[in-house]
Amino acid sequence: MKVKKLIALGLCAAMVSGMTVSPVLAAEDTAEEADATEETTEDADAEATEEDAEATDDAAAEEETTEDADAEATEEDAAADDAEATEEDAEATDDAAASDDPTAQFDGLKANEAYEFPMMVKSFQATYWDAAQEGMKKAAEELGVTYTAQGPNSESDIADQVNMINTAISSNPVGLGLAACDTSSVLDALQECADKGIPVVTFDTGVDNAPEGSVVCNVATDNAQAGAVAAENMYNAIKDVIANADGQVIIGEVNQDATAQNIQQRGGGFINKMIELLQADGKTVAVTGNEFYVNAAEGADATESDADVIIQVAVPAQTTVELCSTEAQAILSQENCIAIFGSNQVAAEGVIAANSNLNVLGSDPANGDVVGVGFDAGSIIKGAVQDGTFIGAVTQSPLMMGYYAIYALTAAANGQELEDVPTDGYWYDATNMEDEEIAPNLYD
Repeated sequence: MKVKKLIALGLCAAMVSGMTVSPVLAAEDTAEEADATEETTEDADAEATEEDAEATDDAAAEEETTEDADAEATEEDAAADDAEATEEDAEATDDAAASDDPTAQFDGLKANEAYEFPMMVKSFQATYWDAAQEGMKKAAEELGVTYTAQGPNSESDIADQVNMINTAISSNPVGLGLAACDTSSVLDALQECADKGIPVVTFDTGVDNAPEGSVVCNVATDNAQAGAVAAENMYNAIKDVIANADGQVIIGEVNQDATAQNIQQRGGGFINKMIELLQADGKTVAVTGNEFYVNAAEGADATESDADVIIQVAVPAQTTVELCSTEAQAILSQENCIAIFGSNQVAAEGVIAANSNLNVLGSDPANGDVVGVGFDAGSIIKGAVQDGTFIGAVTQSPLMMGYYAIYALTAAANGQELEDVPTDGYWYDATNMEDEEIAPNLYD
Protein backbone atom coordinates (compact mmCIF):
# COMPACT_ATOMS: atom_id res chain seq x y z
CA MET A 1 0.00 0.00 0.00
CA LYS A 2 2.75 2.42 0.87
CA VAL A 3 4.63 1.74 -2.44
CA LYS A 4 1.56 2.19 -4.63
CA LYS A 5 0.75 5.44 -2.91
CA LEU A 6 4.26 6.70 -3.57
CA ILE A 7 4.04 5.76 -7.33
CA ALA A 8 0.72 7.53 -7.69
CA LEU A 9 2.09 10.61 -6.05
CA GLY A 10 5.12 10.49 -8.28
CA LEU A 11 3.05 10.27 -11.45
CA CYS A 12 0.90 13.22 -10.39
CA ALA A 13 3.97 15.28 -9.66
CA ALA A 14 5.48 14.38 -13.01
CA MET A 15 2.38 15.36 -14.84
CA VAL A 16 2.21 18.72 -13.13
CA SER A 17 5.90 19.61 -13.49
CA GLY A 18 6.70 17.78 -16.76
CA MET A 19 9.35 15.72 -14.99
CA THR A 20 10.31 12.16 -16.03
CA VAL A 21 9.28 9.02 -14.23
CA SER A 22 12.90 8.21 -13.07
CA PRO A 23 12.58 10.11 -9.79
CA VAL A 24 9.45 8.17 -9.03
CA LEU A 25 11.24 4.90 -9.48
CA ALA A 26 13.99 6.19 -7.27
CA ALA A 27 11.39 6.96 -4.65
CA GLU A 28 10.09 3.42 -4.98
CA ASP A 29 13.60 2.09 -4.41
CA THR A 30 13.98 4.41 -1.45
CA ALA A 31 10.72 3.19 -0.03
CA GLU A 32 11.78 -0.40 -0.45
CA GLU A 33 15.08 0.42 1.18
CA ALA A 34 13.18 2.09 4.01
CA ASP A 35 11.02 -0.99 4.38
CA ALA A 36 14.13 -3.14 4.36
CA THR A 37 15.76 -0.88 6.92
CA GLU A 38 12.66 -1.00 9.04
CA GLU A 39 12.59 -4.79 8.82
CA THR A 40 16.26 -4.92 9.66
CA THR A 41 15.65 -2.60 12.57
CA GLU A 42 12.71 -4.72 13.69
CA ASP A 43 14.84 -7.85 13.39
CA ALA A 44 17.61 -6.14 15.29
CA ASP A 45 15.15 -4.98 17.89
CA ALA A 46 13.71 -8.46 18.15
CA GLU A 47 17.19 -9.94 18.41
CA ALA A 48 18.14 -7.35 21.00
CA THR A 49 14.94 -8.06 22.88
CA GLU A 50 15.71 -11.76 22.77
CA GLU A 51 19.27 -11.11 23.95
CA ASP A 52 17.92 -8.84 26.68
CA ALA A 53 15.52 -11.56 27.69
CA GLU A 54 18.35 -14.09 27.70
CA ALA A 55 20.46 -11.66 29.71
CA THR A 56 17.58 -11.13 32.09
CA ASP A 57 17.14 -14.88 32.40
CA ASP A 58 20.87 -15.26 32.99
CA ALA A 59 20.79 -12.47 35.54
CA ALA A 60 17.80 -14.06 37.25
CA ALA A 61 19.52 -17.41 37.22
CA GLU A 62 22.69 -15.84 38.56
CA GLU A 63 20.69 -14.00 41.21
CA GLU A 64 18.93 -17.25 42.12
CA THR A 65 22.29 -19.00 42.36
CA THR A 66 23.60 -16.18 44.52
CA GLU A 67 20.52 -16.35 46.72
CA ASP A 68 20.96 -20.13 47.01
CA ALA A 69 24.62 -19.62 47.87
CA ASP A 70 23.73 -16.94 50.39
CA ALA A 71 21.06 -19.16 51.89
CA GLU A 72 23.49 -22.04 52.06
CA ALA A 73 26.13 -19.81 53.63
CA THR A 74 23.57 -18.49 56.12
CA GLU A 75 22.58 -22.04 56.96
CA GLU A 76 26.23 -23.00 57.42
CA ASP A 77 26.81 -19.93 59.59
CA ALA A 78 23.75 -20.78 61.68
CA ALA A 79 24.97 -24.36 62.06
CA ALA A 80 28.38 -23.09 63.10
CA ASP A 81 26.79 -20.70 65.60
CA ASP A 82 24.66 -23.53 66.97
CA ALA A 83 27.72 -25.75 67.31
CA GLU A 84 29.65 -22.99 69.03
CA ALA A 85 26.71 -22.26 71.34
CA THR A 86 26.38 -25.97 72.13
CA GLU A 87 30.07 -26.15 72.95
CA GLU A 88 29.82 -23.07 75.15
CA ASP A 89 26.76 -24.54 76.88
CA ALA A 90 28.65 -27.77 77.47
CA GLU A 91 31.58 -25.84 78.93
CA ALA A 92 29.20 -23.85 81.13
CA THR A 93 27.56 -27.09 82.28
CA ASP A 94 30.96 -28.54 83.12
CA ASP A 95 31.86 -25.39 85.06
CA ALA A 96 28.56 -25.53 86.92
CA ALA A 97 29.08 -29.21 87.71
CA ALA A 98 32.56 -28.45 89.03
CA SER A 99 31.12 -25.63 91.12
CA ASP A 100 28.38 -27.95 92.45
CA ASP A 101 31.03 -30.45 93.55
CA PRO A 102 33.92 -28.57 95.17
CA THR A 103 35.70 -31.85 95.86
CA ALA A 104 36.35 -32.03 92.10
CA GLN A 105 39.17 -29.54 92.68
CA PHE A 106 41.14 -32.44 94.19
CA ASP A 107 40.78 -34.77 91.20
CA GLY A 108 44.16 -36.20 90.24
CA LEU A 109 45.92 -34.44 93.13
CA LYS A 110 49.45 -35.57 93.95
CA ALA A 111 51.75 -34.13 96.59
CA ASN A 112 54.80 -32.37 95.15
CA GLU A 113 56.71 -33.39 98.27
CA ALA A 114 56.27 -35.61 101.32
CA TYR A 115 54.54 -32.85 103.29
CA GLU A 116 53.91 -32.96 107.03
CA PHE A 117 50.98 -31.06 108.54
CA PRO A 118 50.08 -30.21 112.15
CA MET A 119 46.32 -30.80 112.60
CA MET A 120 44.75 -28.93 115.52
CA VAL A 121 41.57 -30.65 116.77
CA LYS A 122 39.36 -29.26 119.51
CA SER A 123 39.98 -32.13 121.93
CA PHE A 124 40.03 -35.90 122.21
CA GLN A 125 37.06 -36.13 124.62
CA ALA A 126 34.50 -37.16 121.97
CA THR A 127 34.61 -40.02 119.47
CA TYR A 128 33.74 -37.39 116.85
CA TRP A 129 37.43 -36.45 116.73
CA ASP A 130 38.48 -40.09 116.45
CA ALA A 131 36.35 -40.28 113.30
CA ALA A 132 37.96 -37.09 111.97
CA GLN A 133 41.39 -38.64 112.46
CA GLU A 134 40.33 -41.73 110.56
CA GLY A 135 39.62 -39.48 107.60
CA MET A 136 42.98 -37.75 107.94
CA LYS A 137 44.75 -41.09 108.01
CA LYS A 138 43.02 -42.33 104.87
CA ALA A 139 43.84 -39.15 102.90
CA ALA A 140 47.45 -39.07 104.10
CA GLU A 141 48.00 -42.65 102.93
CA GLU A 142 46.52 -41.87 99.51
CA LEU A 143 48.65 -38.75 99.02
CA GLY A 144 51.92 -39.88 100.62
CA VAL A 145 51.93 -37.13 103.26
CA THR A 146 51.95 -37.22 107.06
CA TYR A 147 50.17 -35.33 109.82
CA THR A 148 50.26 -34.93 113.60
CA ALA A 149 46.94 -34.49 115.41
CA GLN A 150 47.09 -32.27 118.47
CA GLY A 151 44.44 -30.92 120.82
CA PRO A 152 43.67 -30.01 124.43
CA ASN A 153 42.01 -32.34 126.93
CA SER A 154 38.75 -30.40 126.75
CA GLU A 155 37.22 -28.05 124.25
CA SER A 156 37.07 -25.51 127.05
CA ASP A 157 40.87 -25.47 127.31
CA ILE A 158 41.16 -22.60 124.87
CA ALA A 159 44.51 -21.28 126.08
CA ASP A 160 46.07 -24.74 125.77
CA GLN A 161 44.99 -24.99 122.13
CA VAL A 162 46.31 -21.50 121.34
CA ASN A 163 49.71 -22.46 122.81
CA MET A 164 49.78 -25.60 120.66
CA ILE A 165 48.97 -23.55 117.55
CA ASN A 166 51.72 -21.03 118.28
CA THR A 167 54.26 -23.82 118.83
CA ALA A 168 53.30 -25.39 115.50
CA ILE A 169 53.61 -22.05 113.67
CA SER A 170 57.11 -21.51 115.08
CA SER A 171 58.30 -24.58 113.15
CA ASN A 172 57.16 -22.97 109.84
CA PRO A 173 55.03 -25.86 108.53
CA VAL A 174 53.99 -25.98 104.87
CA GLY A 175 50.37 -25.84 106.02
CA LEU A 176 48.24 -25.95 109.18
CA GLY A 177 44.89 -27.64 109.82
CA LEU A 178 42.71 -25.94 112.44
CA ALA A 179 39.46 -26.69 114.26
CA ALA A 180 39.37 -23.74 116.68
CA CYS A 181 37.82 -24.12 120.14
CA ASP A 182 37.31 -20.36 120.27
CA THR A 183 37.40 -18.63 116.90
CA SER A 184 38.17 -15.19 118.31
CA SER A 185 41.20 -16.47 120.24
CA VAL A 186 43.09 -17.63 117.14
CA LEU A 187 43.05 -14.38 115.13
CA ASP A 188 46.60 -13.36 116.13
CA ALA A 189 47.92 -16.80 115.24
CA LEU A 190 46.19 -16.62 111.87
CA GLN A 191 47.72 -13.22 111.20
CA GLU A 192 51.16 -14.71 111.84
CA CYS A 193 50.38 -17.51 109.40
CA ALA A 194 49.41 -14.93 106.78
CA ASP A 195 52.63 -12.99 107.41
CA LYS A 196 54.74 -16.13 107.09
CA GLY A 197 52.86 -17.49 104.08
CA ILE A 198 51.62 -20.59 105.91
CA PRO A 199 48.27 -21.68 104.39
CA VAL A 200 45.60 -22.60 106.93
CA VAL A 201 42.73 -25.00 106.26
CA THR A 202 39.95 -24.81 108.85
CA PHE A 203 37.77 -27.85 109.37
CA ASP A 204 34.66 -28.57 111.43
CA THR A 205 34.39 -24.84 112.18
CA GLY A 206 35.35 -21.75 110.24
CA VAL A 207 36.73 -18.49 111.62
CA ASP A 208 34.76 -15.29 111.25
CA ASN A 209 36.89 -12.26 110.40
CA ALA A 210 39.98 -14.34 109.72
CA PRO A 211 42.89 -12.11 108.59
CA GLU A 212 43.03 -11.76 104.83
CA GLY A 213 45.14 -14.43 103.18
CA SER A 214 45.33 -16.71 106.22
CA VAL A 215 42.53 -19.26 105.69
CA VAL A 216 42.67 -20.72 102.18
CA CYS A 217 39.86 -23.25 102.57
CA ASN A 218 37.13 -24.18 105.06
CA VAL A 219 35.91 -27.78 105.25
CA ALA A 220 32.74 -27.84 107.34
CA THR A 221 29.06 -28.67 107.56
CA ASP A 222 26.55 -25.94 106.73
CA ASN A 223 25.76 -25.65 110.43
CA ALA A 224 22.93 -23.13 110.21
CA GLN A 225 21.13 -25.44 107.78
CA ALA A 226 21.87 -28.48 109.94
CA GLY A 227 20.40 -26.76 113.00
CA ALA A 228 17.33 -25.90 110.95
CA VAL A 229 16.91 -29.57 109.99
CA ALA A 230 16.83 -30.48 113.68
CA ALA A 231 14.18 -27.79 114.31
CA GLU A 232 11.98 -28.92 111.40
CA ASN A 233 11.95 -32.56 112.52
CA MET A 234 11.31 -31.62 116.14
CA TYR A 235 8.48 -29.26 115.22
CA ASN A 236 6.70 -31.94 113.21
CA ALA A 237 6.56 -34.02 116.38
CA ILE A 238 5.39 -31.28 118.78
CA LYS A 239 3.24 -28.90 116.72
CA ASP A 240 -0.05 -30.49 117.82
CA VAL A 241 0.97 -30.23 121.46
CA ILE A 242 1.77 -26.53 120.94
CA ALA A 243 -1.48 -25.92 119.08
CA ASN A 244 -3.52 -27.48 121.90
CA ALA A 245 -1.53 -26.10 124.84
CA ASP A 246 -3.54 -24.28 127.53
CA GLY A 247 -0.60 -22.09 128.53
CA GLN A 248 3.01 -21.26 127.85
CA VAL A 249 5.37 -24.07 126.78
CA ILE A 250 9.18 -24.35 126.77
CA ILE A 251 11.54 -25.73 124.13
CA GLY A 252 15.07 -26.20 125.47
CA GLU A 253 18.43 -26.05 123.71
CA VAL A 254 21.78 -27.04 125.23
CA ASN A 255 24.89 -25.75 123.42
CA GLN A 256 28.28 -26.79 124.73
CA ASP A 257 29.66 -23.27 124.14
CA ALA A 258 29.05 -19.86 122.63
CA THR A 259 32.56 -19.37 121.24
CA ALA A 260 33.03 -21.85 118.37
CA GLN A 261 31.54 -20.74 115.06
CA ASN A 262 30.04 -24.13 114.22
CA ILE A 263 28.15 -24.34 117.51
CA GLN A 264 27.05 -20.71 117.23
CA GLN A 265 25.70 -21.27 113.73
CA ARG A 266 24.07 -24.58 114.58
CA GLY A 267 22.39 -23.31 117.74
CA GLY A 268 21.30 -20.16 115.94
CA GLY A 269 20.03 -22.14 112.96
CA PHE A 270 17.81 -24.21 115.26
CA ILE A 271 16.46 -21.16 117.10
CA ASN A 272 15.72 -19.11 113.99
CA LYS A 273 13.99 -21.95 112.16
CA MET A 274 11.90 -22.78 115.22
CA ILE A 275 10.83 -19.14 115.54
CA GLU A 276 9.84 -19.15 111.86
CA LEU A 277 7.78 -22.35 112.20
CA LEU A 278 6.03 -21.20 115.38
CA GLN A 279 5.11 -17.79 114.01
CA ALA A 280 3.79 -19.36 110.80
CA ASP A 281 1.26 -21.12 113.03
CA GLY A 282 0.35 -17.91 114.82
CA LYS A 283 2.42 -18.33 117.99
CA THR A 284 4.48 -15.65 119.74
CA VAL A 285 8.04 -16.50 120.77
CA ALA A 286 10.65 -15.34 123.29
CA VAL A 287 14.28 -16.50 123.51
CA THR A 288 15.84 -16.63 126.98
CA GLY A 289 19.02 -17.84 128.63
CA ASN A 290 22.54 -17.46 127.26
CA GLU A 291 23.18 -13.87 126.21
CA PHE A 292 24.97 -14.65 122.95
CA TYR A 293 22.12 -16.76 121.58
CA VAL A 294 19.44 -14.39 122.87
CA ASN A 295 21.07 -11.45 121.07
CA ALA A 296 21.70 -13.44 117.88
CA ALA A 297 18.12 -14.76 117.58
CA GLU A 298 16.15 -13.41 114.63
CA GLY A 299 12.44 -12.60 114.81
CA ALA A 300 11.49 -13.23 118.44
CA ASP A 301 8.39 -11.12 119.00
CA ALA A 302 7.44 -11.42 122.66
CA THR A 303 8.75 -11.13 126.20
CA GLU A 304 9.26 -14.05 128.53
CA SER A 305 6.11 -13.21 130.47
CA ASP A 306 3.67 -13.11 127.56
CA ALA A 307 5.11 -15.45 124.89
CA ASP A 308 3.21 -18.53 123.80
CA VAL A 309 6.49 -20.40 123.46
CA ILE A 310 9.84 -19.82 125.17
CA ILE A 311 13.04 -21.13 123.60
CA GLN A 312 15.36 -21.51 126.59
CA VAL A 313 19.08 -21.74 125.76
CA ALA A 314 21.68 -23.09 128.19
CA VAL A 315 25.50 -23.09 127.90
CA PRO A 316 27.65 -24.75 130.58
CA ALA A 317 30.71 -23.16 132.14
CA GLN A 318 32.90 -25.92 130.69
CA THR A 319 32.34 -28.23 127.75
CA THR A 320 31.81 -31.51 129.55
CA VAL A 321 28.99 -34.03 129.40
CA GLU A 322 28.48 -33.67 133.15
CA LEU A 323 27.96 -29.89 133.03
CA CYS A 324 25.75 -30.15 129.94
CA SER A 325 23.70 -32.69 131.90
CA THR A 326 23.28 -30.21 134.73
CA GLU A 327 21.98 -27.57 132.32
CA ALA A 328 19.64 -30.07 130.66
CA GLN A 329 18.20 -31.20 134.01
CA ALA A 330 17.31 -27.61 134.86
CA ILE A 331 15.33 -27.32 131.61
CA LEU A 332 13.71 -30.76 131.70
CA SER A 333 12.59 -30.34 135.30
CA GLN A 334 10.15 -27.60 134.29
CA GLU A 335 6.63 -28.93 134.04
CA ASN A 336 5.84 -27.08 130.80
CA CYS A 337 8.97 -28.24 128.93
CA ILE A 338 7.84 -30.16 125.84
CA ALA A 339 11.12 -30.63 123.87
CA ILE A 340 14.91 -30.26 124.06
CA PHE A 341 17.80 -30.16 121.55
CA GLY A 342 21.43 -31.06 122.26
CA SER A 343 23.44 -29.37 119.52
CA ASN A 344 26.54 -31.60 119.40
CA GLN A 345 27.80 -34.92 120.73
CA VAL A 346 28.79 -33.58 124.17
CA ALA A 347 25.55 -31.61 124.63
CA ALA A 348 23.34 -34.44 123.34
CA GLU A 349 25.01 -36.96 125.65
CA GLY A 350 24.46 -34.48 128.47
CA VAL A 351 20.72 -34.43 127.68
CA ILE A 352 20.64 -38.24 127.72
CA ALA A 353 22.49 -38.32 131.04
CA ALA A 354 19.98 -35.85 132.51
CA ASN A 355 17.12 -38.07 131.40
CA SER A 356 18.56 -41.06 133.23
CA ASN A 357 17.51 -39.32 136.43
CA LEU A 358 14.26 -37.73 135.22
CA ASN A 359 12.95 -40.28 132.69
CA VAL A 360 10.84 -37.75 130.79
CA LEU A 361 12.08 -38.17 127.21
CA GLY A 362 10.15 -40.28 124.71
CA SER A 363 8.53 -40.46 121.31
CA ASP A 364 4.89 -39.95 122.31
CA PRO A 365 4.38 -36.22 122.99
CA ALA A 366 0.59 -36.57 122.92
CA ASN A 367 0.86 -38.65 126.11
CA GLY A 368 3.22 -36.25 127.84
CA ASP A 369 6.66 -37.37 126.61
CA VAL A 370 9.26 -34.63 126.21
CA VAL A 371 10.66 -34.86 122.68
CA GLY A 372 14.46 -35.05 122.46
CA VAL A 373 16.60 -34.40 119.37
CA GLY A 374 20.37 -34.83 119.24
CA PHE A 375 23.26 -33.97 116.98
CA ASP A 376 26.24 -36.06 115.81
CA ALA A 377 26.53 -39.79 116.47
CA GLY A 378 28.48 -42.01 118.89
CA SER A 379 27.19 -45.14 120.57
CA ILE A 380 25.25 -43.32 123.32
CA ILE A 381 23.28 -41.10 120.91
CA LYS A 382 22.66 -43.94 118.48
CA GLY A 383 21.34 -46.09 121.33
CA ALA A 384 18.99 -43.26 122.40
CA VAL A 385 17.62 -43.01 118.86
CA GLN A 386 17.17 -46.75 118.57
CA ASP A 387 15.29 -47.12 121.86
CA GLY A 388 13.07 -44.06 121.33
CA THR A 389 14.64 -41.80 123.98
CA PHE A 390 15.43 -39.42 121.11
CA ILE A 391 13.09 -39.22 118.13
CA GLY A 392 16.20 -38.72 115.98
CA ALA A 393 19.36 -36.70 115.45
CA VAL A 394 21.37 -34.93 112.77
CA THR A 395 24.71 -36.44 111.93
CA GLN A 396 27.56 -34.94 109.98
CA SER A 397 30.67 -36.58 108.59
CA PRO A 398 33.78 -35.82 110.67
CA LEU A 399 35.56 -38.56 108.74
CA MET A 400 35.09 -36.68 105.46
CA MET A 401 36.03 -33.37 107.07
CA GLY A 402 39.34 -34.83 108.21
CA TYR A 403 39.81 -36.47 104.82
CA TYR A 404 39.26 -33.35 102.74
CA ALA A 405 41.21 -31.16 105.17
CA ILE A 406 44.36 -33.18 104.33
CA TYR A 407 43.57 -32.98 100.62
CA ALA A 408 43.07 -29.23 100.84
CA LEU A 409 46.34 -28.72 102.73
CA THR A 410 48.22 -30.78 100.15
CA ALA A 411 46.74 -28.77 97.29
CA ALA A 412 47.56 -25.51 99.09
CA ALA A 413 51.15 -26.63 99.72
CA ASN A 414 51.39 -27.35 95.98
CA GLY A 415 50.36 -23.74 95.33
CA GLN A 416 46.80 -24.45 94.16
CA GLU A 417 44.02 -21.91 94.78
CA LEU A 418 41.06 -23.44 96.59
CA GLU A 419 37.37 -23.01 97.24
CA ASP A 420 35.57 -24.04 100.43
CA VAL A 421 34.27 -27.60 100.82
CA PRO A 422 30.88 -27.84 102.53
CA THR A 423 30.00 -31.30 103.82
CA ASP A 424 26.53 -32.75 104.31
CA GLY A 425 24.42 -33.20 107.41
CA TYR A 426 21.85 -36.03 107.61
CA TRP A 427 18.70 -36.53 109.68
CA TYR A 428 18.48 -40.04 111.04
CA ASP A 429 15.99 -41.91 113.20
CA ALA A 430 15.24 -45.52 114.05
CA THR A 431 13.85 -46.15 110.56
CA ASN A 432 16.85 -45.16 108.42
CA MET A 433 20.00 -45.82 110.46
CA GLU A 434 20.99 -48.70 108.20
CA ASP A 435 20.49 -46.76 104.96
CA GLU A 436 23.49 -46.64 102.63
CA GLU A 437 23.72 -42.84 102.83
CA ILE A 438 23.38 -42.69 106.63
CA ALA A 439 25.17 -45.70 108.11
CA PRO A 440 28.77 -44.70 107.17
CA ASN A 441 28.34 -41.43 109.12
CA LEU A 442 27.11 -43.06 112.34
CA TYR A 443 30.47 -43.49 114.02
CA ASP A 444 30.71 -44.99 117.52
